[in-house]
Amino acid sequence: MTNGNTAQCKRNGWKRAGNALFLLVLIIGTALIIRRHNTVWQEDRGAAFGTVYTIKYQSNDNFKAGIEEQLRRVDASLSMFNPQSVISRVNRGEEVELDTMFLTVFTKGMEVAANTGGLYDITVAPLCNAWGFGFKQGVDVDQSVIDSLLQFVGYGKVSLRDSRIVKSDPRCQLDCGSIAKGFGCDAVASFLRRQGVQNFMVEIGGEVMAGGKNSEGQAWRIGINKPVDDTLGINRDIQTVVRIENSGVATSGNYRNFYIKDGKRYSHTINPLTGYPVAHSLLSATVIADDCMTADAYATAFMAMGLDAAMLHADTARAVKAAYFISDDGHGGYKVDMTRDMGLFLEE
Repeated sequence: MTNGNTAQCKRNGWKRAGNALFLLVLIIGTALIIRRHNTVWQEDRGAAFGTVYTIKYQSNDNFKAGIEEQLRRVDASLSMFNPQSVISRVNRGEEVELDTMFLTVFTKGMEVAANTGGLYDITVAPLCNAWGFGFKQGVDVDQSVIDSLLQFVGYGKVSLRDSRIVKSDPRCQLDCGSIAKGFGCDAVASFLRRQGVQNFMVEIGGEVMAGGKNSEGQAWRIGINKPVDDTLGINRDIQTVVRIENSGVATSGNYRNFYIKDGKRYSHTINPLTGYPVAHSLLSATVIADDCMTADAYATAFMAMGLDAAMLHADTARAVKAAYFISDDGHGGYKVDMTRDMGLFLEE
């Protein structure tokens, strides 16, 4: 009888222990679920690269200090307006250690240049400066000036050897302004991922890198602006909306950065092969890619190409997920063209 009671007590003890363990697991699991669903959304804003940024991300922690440190590192590497940046020192021909950010952007720039036959070119700085769109004062441009500048413009005139930039002509200048904002978005996105953040949207001056879902558990909604003449960047009328996850979006256009001289309009997009600002009907090019740096570079390249060549290239380039083009229809309005896969991203 005693042995039976002892066995029964043991069974009851194990049962109570099992119930307690189950209850403990249930409490911990419930707490984790509640914590996950109650994770707050952060929104940080500020200034970078001569423009403004907005960053939204799902986290109980705020990472603005780390975000701004990433942006400072990009500036210290790639800003031509920072005389001590890596790219400024390269342009002056100084001995300088090339950091990872510079090497990443230089490699991508050279890749896109090769893929577009030189219509994207990070050595275009002297031409941009001459036309008044760079980091130096413009000059009176004529064909002789263009011919002289083209002698040291061209991506084939620079290369990376033994962790050094080698120039075929010491006057070659690098200009990563057409890719730096996109890379800045990617750099912040990489930082957030290292902090364990999966859902985020990084926007710098209109370029966007988005990961995961938005606060409603849906794909991120990114607007494409109408190409309205707007040098001050005040007009933000939306042409259409794209929905993206884990992708970058960048738009290049001639409707904000331009000037008119002697009744003629000059676009900031320079054709590196001719040396002249482009003069065609394409007003804006929006590109979706795996990362914002790639989207940024191809959007610039497409603006240099013009609509027909851009459409052909965008539909065949492996690095481009989709592209959306807005052109002058010749009758005071706009017309839209897009690649085959763009419909997958457009909001219905």
